[in-house]
Amino acid sequence: MSESPERGLRLVPGGADAPAAPRSVRQRAATRRRIPKRRDTLTHVLSHLDEEPEVLSPVVAEPKSTVDETDVALDEDDAGKRPRRRTAPHRRGPARSVRRREPKPRSRLARPSLTTALLALLVCAAVAAAAVLGNRWYDARTLDRAHQQALAAAKQTTVDFVSVSAASVDRDLQRIVAGATGDFRDEFTRGQAQVRAAVVENNVDSKGTVLRAALVSGDRDAAVVLVAIDATVRNSKSPEGRASHYRIQVDMARDRDSGRWQVAKLQFVG
Repeated sequence: MSESPERGLRLVPGGADAPAAPRSVRQRAATRRRIPKRRDTLTHVLSHLDEEPEVLSPVVAEPKSTVDETDVALDEDDAGKRPRRRTAPHRRGPARSVRRREPKPRSRLARPSLTTALLALLVCAAVAAAAVLGNRWYDARTLDRAHQQALAAAKQTTVDFVSVSAASVDRDLQRIVAGATGDFRDEFTRGQAQVRAAVVENNVDSKGTVLRAALVSGDRDAAVVLVAIDATVRNSKSPEGRASHYRIQVDMARDRDSGRWQVAKLQFVG
């Protein structure tokens, strides 16, 4: 038995044309284990020369999506409709303690209750009533004070009018003029000289006192007063004196500048 120049081939007796003896399955398996399969490198390269070279395309990294959890995406089935908000997938991880921020209380006025509203209404009504009553009380007090002042001025003026003496005639007549106003002042001023001459000629000495006085009507600026006066009159014919009784009605007017009450009209009524 001889070995062929080619590696891996055996010659069997009888020549190249002699048929090879059949081998069992074990022999074939043992042969495959002993002789490793070798591939002719040159033959392999020549067999692939007619193939087109494979062009390796560069691997393009897929861009990372920058869509945040708050970005808006369109669904494939909802094209043309309103976009819906895509939420990020839930990530599992270690539980963290989240501190909940308490909402700040809003500074707004509390709505008043029905009881509070009723109390406020009652307070307003009470204040309004007190204001009205206070105004009425003030008006009544002011009017009463004006009536009292008019009554006192009427008493004094009528006493001055009937109390005249020849010894002090000029001072007495001037006092009457000072307490008069309006038509009565003008009328008395025109006849003042005649009154003075009659008092001096008859040596008149008269003194009067108020018996009664009453307010007939009046307001803050005007009043009508009725005065009853007794007087003792002495003159040349009656040096001992005689009693006289007068009922005099005077119209009083208040001077707005000085605030004094003066006689605007005087007349004897009995």
